[in-house]
Amino acid sequence: MFKNKNILIVVSGSVAAYKSATLVRLLIKMGAHVRVSMTHAAQEFIPSKTMAILSGYDVLTDLFAGQGADVVHIAWAKWAEVIFVVPATANIIGKLANGIADDAPTATVIASAAEKIVVPAMNDVMYNNPAVQRNIEYLSSDGWLLIEPSIGFLAEGYEAKGRLPEPDMILSEAAIRLQAKSGLLHGKKVIITAGSTREALDPVRYITNRSSGKMGFALAQAAAEQGAHVTLITTVTKPAIYGVNQILVSSTQEMFDAAIAAFETADIFIGAAAVSDFKPEKTDHHKIKKTGDSGLTLKLVQNPDILKTIGQHKTHSQIVVGFAAETQNVEAYGADKLVTKNADMLIANDVSRSDIGFSSDDNSVTILTRDKQPEFLDRAPKITIARHIISRIVTL
Repeated sequence: MFKNKNILIVVSGSVAAYKSATLVRLLIKMGAHVRVSMTHAAQEFIPSKTMAILSGYDVLTDLFAGQGADVVHIAWAKWAEVIFVVPATANIIGKLANGIADDAPTATVIASAAEKIVVPAMNDVMYNNPAVQRNIEYLSSDGWLLIEPSIGFLAEGYEAKGRLPEPDMILSEAAIRLQAKSGLLHGKKVIITAGSTREALDPVRYITNRSSGKMGFALAQAAAEQGAHVTLITTVTKPAIYGVNQILVSSTQEMFDAAIAAFETADIFIGAAAVSDFKPEKTDHHKIKKTGDSGLTLKLVQNPDILKTIGQHKTHSQIVVGFAAETQNVEAYGADKLVTKNADMLIANDVSRSDIGFSSDDNSVTILTRDKQPEFLDRAPKITIARHIISRIVTL
């Protein structure tokens, strides 16, 4: 999202200003071109020289710096494609909301047509002050993206809402929301399953598989980037993704119940979870004890088939996408599953390969549909694969 983008970071006078250095570093690692402008108060918390070294550019601090004819803040305003005000104090929020441009940072921001993101950080009482909230509403109505402060340990020594989110979370949310503005799934409701289900034998043991849920989470992010309202039914917990509502389940039956309930009003269903086909006929209420030298015989029964049930009940306007994790005859088994599950698309992948699939950050898949030739996607990061899958779903 931010690769090759011109990004201006505006730092105001908050104790959280030190996190802006990490923000600059992360953006540069992403391939962005980064410049920094700082208020005088911000320089009380972090030196401008630090930001200059990290960004590779002189920091803009003085509206009247230089003796030449160039109007520096206007040049910077035109250069910027995205502006982050991080951290944003009550003072700078008030100025920007009311068009006050009395220093280099505020004059640059107000003169720019760039996308603008504001990330407040301050004491909770200040943040909840009606005047501050009113100014934040003004910025939102003017098209600014607001990334809300986190609940955490504040400088005053107690926990409350006002803490600056971690820089990686700021960039993740900003990237999703900026891309979603022009997304192709606006207003669409997407249901995605992720992770490996667990079938309990007793209170201690369960039957499961090696799925990490990474592919399902990547699909959830890719769908959110396209502006969808995403519900992720998952057996694993990972950091929250902006715009994605997570429902935590454990067993196949729990996932089945949640998926069936959510699908009723959904536009798209993507079954990326590695669901257990079988479960123990009974679950012991106490730990199964080893007795003597004899073995243990378990009787397994079939679990409900989530993908098949949803495929049978989908309407003409609903899209159903399934996954087939195979170890042999991958494309053939996937093609058969596409038909028997009444899916619109089937993603087949070879989980016997150690470099892709379960627990890996990469994947390689074959996309199968009813009316097109199979499309093979070579090994790539799962988020890259997920974005391509979502782009194909949009065309169905």
